[in-house]
Amino acid sequence: MKYIISGGGTGGHIYPGLAIAKEIKAKEPDAEILFVGTRHGLESKLVPREGYDIKFIDVRGFKRKLSFDTFKTMFKLFKSFGRIMKIINEFKPDAVIGTGGYVCGPVVFSAALKKIPTIIHEQNAFPGVTNKILARYVDAVAISFEESRKRFKAKAKITLTGNPIRKEVFELDRKTARSRLSIPDNVPLVVIFGGSLGAERINECVADMINSHCNDMPYHLILSTGMKHYDEVMNKIKVKLPPTIRIEPYIYNMVEVLASSDVVVCRGGAITVSEISALGLPSIIIPSPYVAENHQEYNARALEQRGAAVVILEDQLNPDILYGQINKLISDKDLRHKMHINAKKLGIKDSAARIYSLLKEIMRSKSL
Repeated sequence: MKYIISGGGTGGHIYPGLAIAKEIKAKEPDAEILFVGTRHGLESKLVPREGYDIKFIDVRGFKRKLSFDTFKTMFKLFKSFGRIMKIINEFKPDAVIGTGGYVCGPVVFSAALKKIPTIIHEQNAFPGVTNKILARYVDAVAISFEESRKRFKAKAKITLTGNPIRKEVFELDRKTARSRLSIPDNVPLVVIFGGSLGAERINECVADMINSHCNDMPYHLILSTGMKHYDEVMNKIKVKLPPTIRIEPYIYNMVEVLASSDVVVCRGGAITVSEISALGLPSIIIPSPYVAENHQEYNARALEQRGAAVVILEDQLNPDILYGQINKLISDKDLRHKMHINAKKLGIKDSAARIYSLLKEIMRSKSL
């Protein structure tokens, strides 16, 4: 069988595509998989690194305001259809999967016009514009949050699958992870990170919190600043750090850190939210206000409404509020346990397998 997977721009669209590709290869070792993306998206680096072939098309996202760039973008979009049809006709896929981002729009749409089995995967609680449009034409829509179901018109085609999660996240037990990190079993661990690039506002808040309370924290603390923010954060901290506080530019051993954690403070990206839910980690989520459709807040609220997380909006964030919320969770084991149970109920560990099953189901139905 041959499959095209298209999605890109950010890791949130690319990593699910790679997870689906791995699931396909696990079930069908002889399957041929081709990614379609753009040269200026992260897919141009991430996909080849994983050993998959990728072909590029020249499309860009539309800007909110009408301008000359809008017409240039439309011209590129229409021009790209010829390139896409050439890719489809030469590769002859048995199915096409879209994982979001503007690049997957013309690819999935072209495949749907040719009656090729098509599926899109939506990572966020608030669906992106591209996927909302494509939902009218594809054979199936895989969603990661129940909240997004009502935001699609083609409700009959929707299946809850969750977000594909790295399998290694579940392969390490807490005791082993803490031993590797040299953290005692009986001391709580709070982990704070703002995504792979870091989050300036969170960093500032945590630095101020450390300056005021570093000797009052009854827990270990690990802060990942993001590479470009590390020196700035270290310069902002005016106290001598105790051994219970670690500040890193990037957490390379995130699997060990998450397995050791009692409370996670993070952004509301779809993959992050899905991983902490599947692990049952109580969380304080500070959604980024700088993302399309404010989708991180919708992701965070989905957990908050079910008692799995506390949400602090960035414009409400300050050191006292964050310190207070962390202390509340750390000091209340019963509350943390309830949040753990509620998060686990939301977490889906076999998302990639569910997406694969859905894909094979529509392939069978269309072949009849």
